[in-house]
Amino acid sequence: EVFGYPPDNLTENARRFRENCLCPFNNIVPNCTKSRVDNPLGVCSIQADANPVIICPVRFREGWRVASDAAKFFFPRSTRWTSLTEVRLADKHGGSAGNIDVVLVSYDAQGRVTGYGALEVQAVYISGNITNPFQYYMDDPEKRHAMDWSGNAKYPRPDYLSSSRKRLAPQLIYKGGILHAWQRKTAVALNKTFFATLPSLEEVSEQEGEMAWFIYDLKHDAGENRYHLVLDDVRYTKFQTALQRITHAEPGDEADFIAHLQVQLDDKIANKMPAEVGTIDFPGK
Repeated sequence: EVFGYPPDNLTENARRFRENCLCPFNNIVPNCTKSRVDNPLGVCSIQADANPVIICPVRFREGWRVASDAAKFFFPRSTRWTSLTEVRLADKHGGSAGNIDVVLVSYDAQGRVTGYGALEVQAVYISGNITNPFQYYMDDPEKRHAMDWSGNAKYPRPDYLSSSRKRLAPQLIYKGGILHAWQRKTAVALNKTFFATLPSLEEVSEQEGEMAWFIYDLKHDAGENRYHLVLDDVRYTKFQTALQRITHAEPGDEADFIAHLQVQLDDKIANKMPAEVGTIDFPGK
């Protein structure tokens, strides 16, 4: 999707959104602000192995479904609630632990806070270069909407490993750790294809859940020629067990690693690099 529409959607509305760099998914301002304000990278999602992959966190705000879905996990039915975005979270010493994407706050008839839950939204990082095909398309959408960029260098692809290790895991460790200490629930919204790359998580019932994983997909509406966000599944877990699974890699066979070391060692010796080959003398030996 480019500014909320598939590249081959050439309707008047799609043209208007592209020409004005508008965001249809409840960004903080009417315009897209992805990467930069003056010349935004208006790519909401890409196709990878015939599956749509959301690469912009604002894309999850379509119709604010993520908020209403999370509210069902956080609060009893008929609870008054609203959402606050980009809420700063501080640690014990006043240092920043980061901003929470969305905080859902429940309140009473006098407007006093009665409870809350944190919603983290995780899009997928991209490896390669997505700016060049985006700019090429934007120069002439009507003629280039069917372009094939796959043969070009640095073809953009989803980087699920970086998305989990560099973004999702640190968020859960720092922000999630504080919220868990306060015995508050956390919800995580992410793409179906991304969740499929995570280690299997030990599930519990909704009543026992300290975390809820809201798994979304994009479904294409042929009549509109647009994609819509749909909830594919929800998984409930404990906080610590889920965090341990995500942050700890499963060890493979050590013999494979030793064989890899042997190959590199043989290469060094074969290339006669005496400055890097020798023994270490320890004091007193």
